[in-house]
Amino acid sequence: MTSVLDTLDNFEGDIVEPGAADYESARRAVLTVGSPAYVLRPAGVGDVRAAVRFAASSGLPLAVRGGGHSFPGFATNDGGLVIDLSRLSAVSLGGGSLVRVGGGATWGAVADALDPHGLAISSGDTRSVGVGGLTLSGGIGWKVRKHGLALDSLVGAEVVTADGSVLRADATENPSLFWALRGGGGNFGVVTAFEFEAQPTTAVHHGKLSFPATSAAAVLQGWATYMRGAPEELTAIATLANPFAGGPDAPVEIHLMFDGDDPSAAATAIDPIRRLAPLLTDDVTLKPYGSVLEAGMTPPPGIRLVTRSAFIAPASVSAALAHLVEAAASGKSPFLAIRTVGGAVSRVADDATAYPHRKAELLVVATTLGPDPVIAAATPALNAFWHRLAPHTMGAYANFLSSSTEVDVAAVYPPNTYRRLATAKRQYDPSNLFAANHNVRPQ
Repeated sequence: MTSVLDTLDNFEGDIVEPGAADYESARRAVLTVGSPAYVLRPAGVGDVRAAVRFAASSGLPLAVRGGGHSFPGFATNDGGLVIDLSRLSAVSLGGGSLVRVGGGATWGAVADALDPHGLAISSGDTRSVGVGGLTLSGGIGWKVRKHGLALDSLVGAEVVTADGSVLRADATENPSLFWALRGGGGNFGVVTAFEFEAQPTTAVHHGKLSFPATSAAAVLQGWATYMRGAPEELTAIATLANPFAGGPDAPVEIHLMFDGDDPSAAATAIDPIRRLAPLLTDDVTLKPYGSVLEAGMTPPPGIRLVTRSAFIAPASVSAALAHLVEAAASGKSPFLAIRTVGGAVSRVADDATAYPHRKAELLVVATTLGPDPVIAAATPALNAFWHRLAPHTMGAYANFLSSSTEVDVAAVYPPNTYRRLATAKRQYDPSNLFAANHNVRPQ
């Protein structure tokens, strides 16, 4: 009897099927659990080509897994095929500050590899997050205001496209693909290697300032006003309504990093925030950049995360923050995080990459978590919260969305960006093989 696997030619990596000893772990991503028919772990680029061709010929739904942190569950599926890139995770330095990173590497591994050389790449804030998923949709982290998004450091990529071809994408070779990869998510192929221009780094000043919940309005408005002209070495995240710290009574926390080891410069940059209200805690210390990245968490069985995001333009900051403070005090608010963007991100033209939200000043992320009944009970209040916030926001950040509806896709990619991505999709994936993402359909 023939098997569908008979069409998988010359595959030297691991093939995991239901019933195998490691299937239970292979079917799991960090945030979701699936029941795929096959999990393939390629050992090299040739295996990725074979896996992609197998997916195309079999008609099975395809998921591509890097770090596995996709909120909507793009890193696994039910009854389909998962290409798990975890064996393609090497990090190597080329000449100067050029770094080649395998498509299955995590940012913690990259930070560890670069630290002895005094280098880093602007990335996210979690060690276990995959380089691929974060970079392809943006990359907002602790170095974002000084060095831009993760995708802004990308200078080239090796991509296996839907027909099994291996292409190089950079500013001169397949430039339309290179443009699309920088913000277009996983729509265009499997990136087996990324090439980044790393930045020199030192130890950094990192930690948390916390203030009473009753000071939320003064702290947030003063913080946002100050950050507009703050040194670009300073990046910060404000959090409100933390359900693990008291919900509406939880302290207002400003998590921050000053990208430099000079204590005087760090104090000059941070002290204006310290003076916004009486401090409850201040644990900012000098530490290696790699230690700033958090370990990340895997939710316990039965716990689901619902995450939404939106950008705030400069003109809307004051009104948006007032709404967020009011919501946080209501007792019905999701957990709120407000991230500073601007700086180096805003100096790139809106259409230079497929990440179109360059002029935003802040990014607000709302998270609700719990078992399904808790999520269902919280959903009406969450929808009402977003409805009231909508006049003060724009767009959405794909890496902080747990859904992938047409409304979500339209928020991630405004019309001009979407049309250009759809043209690239028609060229590189006309049959929409790579559909498990915030999907752009071939034009």
